[in-house]
Amino acid sequence: MNEPVRSQTLALDALIEKTVAQVAASAQLEPADRMLFLGNRHHAFPAAVINDPVLEPVDKLVWMVIMLQVHETGGNTAFPGYGAIGRMANIASRATIARAIAILRATRWLTLCRRVRTRSGRFCGNLYAVHDEPLPLVDTRHLDTDYWDFLQKAAEHAHGRVRAVAQGVLCSINEDAARGLNVLNQAHPIERRIESVVGSPEAGRRRFFSFTRTAVRQLRKELVTAQQTIPDHDQNLNTDHDQNMNTVCSSSYINNKKTTTETTVPKFDLADEDGRPLVYPRRIGDSHRELANCYLASLAPAQRQPILDELEGRLQAEQKGMKPVYDEISFLISLCNLTKQGKFQPNLGIKVRAHRLECQTIRQRARAAAAISPETEEQRGKRQAEGQAGLTSMRRALGKSHH
Repeated sequence: MNEPVRSQTLALDALIEKTVAQVAASAQLEPADRMLFLGNRHHAFPAAVINDPVLEPVDKLVWMVIMLQVHETGGNTAFPGYGAIGRMANIASRATIARAIAILRATRWLTLCRRVRTRSGRFCGNLYAVHDEPLPLVDTRHLDTDYWDFLQKAAEHAHGRVRAVAQGVLCSINEDAARGLNVLNQAHPIERRIESVVGSPEAGRRRFFSFTRTAVRQLRKELVTAQQTIPDHDQNLNTDHDQNMNTVCSSSYINNKKTTTETTVPKFDLADEDGRPLVYPRRIGDSHRELANCYLASLAPAQRQPILDELEGRLQAEQKGMKPVYDEISFLISLCNLTKQGKFQPNLGIKVRAHRLECQTIRQRARAAAAISPETEEQRGKRQAEGQAGLTSMRRALGKSHH
């Protein structure tokens, strides 16, 4: 008695017949073999994401789902929504997905490149870039102009793990800055990967891309402490329980972890030797100013403003033909390092300082004069009338009568 043919075999036979028909109908002149893959589709994932000591399993899983979407549809594709990520990763809580995406952005596995809006200004989505290893800070600053502001806000996030990771990134930057290292240096990819490899049990883990060894140890310590306070069952993943029960568990998971963060981020409110606020070059925006402060904080108060004046003088010199400065922060870092070595000599910043002090003197005299003899409305009107009369006289003299 013949055994019945399995449905899988019948489906395979139909696929073979379809493939044969396609080959026969093609216009290809030369004979060519064809191949069918009958197993499950596989995709390779970088070992770095598995070995990442900062990401939790759910963070890695969300990254894999996003990368799977890229593999399935190509490099330019729609970002999977929370619903799709939840179904594919078996995650019930949208808050857990949002937390994972925030951590992936902080650790630079994911970059928010643009917030897309229509011509009328209506928000219509974000443009993300997903990476096969954490993106260097210099590239992130270029692609994600709001990255530093995001880190500052994430360092005070309601969720303890997001807060700890963001603080770990900021503390790593501060630690490198205190050592005089340029955090914007573009290290060779092979050098970064070798440095991120797990060390021996005796030596412990070395730095992992953007995280220093100290930051990694602190984050691992906090993660272990948090896991000891969580029930044995996984509260982030779907189970056979009711959906509402999963949501409650996820919220409890967040609350348990909010009190575990011990890392503190230094906040710099810098001033010169007289306690006056520092004056920054216009080309250093607010987000870049925070990074500049990481390096200025390691200098004596009297050394900070001369560094900024020298940078401003160098930027102004571009208008006189000097080579453009493409990275103001890196230039400032080099000036800070020269100052620490005792090799900094003010040059282009001398005129900048003199001009600023002159403007301060003029403003102080004007304020003093106004305080001694405040101008009345009658005096102000008379002064304005005299000024207008003088202006009219000048126009007539130039043959440009006012109409």
